[in-house]
Amino acid sequence: MFYATAERDRTKLPRDPFKAIVAPRPIGWISTRARDGRVNLAPYSFFNGFCSVPPIVGFSSEGWKDSASFARESGEFVANLATFDLRERVNETSAPFARGDNEFDRVGLTMAECRLVVAPRVAESPAALECKVVEVIEIRSVSGEWSGSVLTLGEVVAFHIDDEYLVDGRFDIARAHSLARCGYQDYAAVEKVFTMARPKGGGDA
Repeated sequence: MFYATAERDRTKLPRDPFKAIVAPRPIGWISTRARDGRVNLAPYSFFNGFCSVPPIVGFSSEGWKDSASFARESGEFVANLATFDLRERVNETSAPFARGDNEFDRVGLTMAECRLVVAPRVAESPAALECKVVEVIEIRSVSGEWSGSVLTLGEVVAFHIDDEYLVDGRFDIARAHSLARCGYQDYAAVEKVFTMARPKGGGDA
């Protein structure tokens, strides 16, 4: 099948296949604090790592939502690990609460202090990344028009890791049951991993 994006031919595919094919995607559970003290927590499935030295992560917001606005304003954000055990509350924080409404309080999560950024982290999450904003990009289409989405890139300046999930000096994502977003209303959780050596000279990620 050939499917031209611009045509959106629903007789071929009633649902856009993009998010199902570009999957699974890690979920950036982003917490921020505005200059006036307001706190926000929201999940972003357009989230990933973009550089290892220095470690850079980024999340894309469809419009200037609180996460993107607060991160730009404060210059900081926290990426909390979304897990299977926390899936319901991760989902609940995606609800359209009023601007500046504290999702931690609304869904019963604990705010924990960070060391190098003012934004709080999710205490219940097994890992969190303290990030300093390095760039904010208004994503444009091939025509040059703003897509309406904003990509916020941040350098990870510190990690918080629950010792329970460290095995021989490595973070055990299978034990954490890291959550991922797939297409449509589908999700996946990491339950099994396997090891495969890279070709000689390829390094070790």
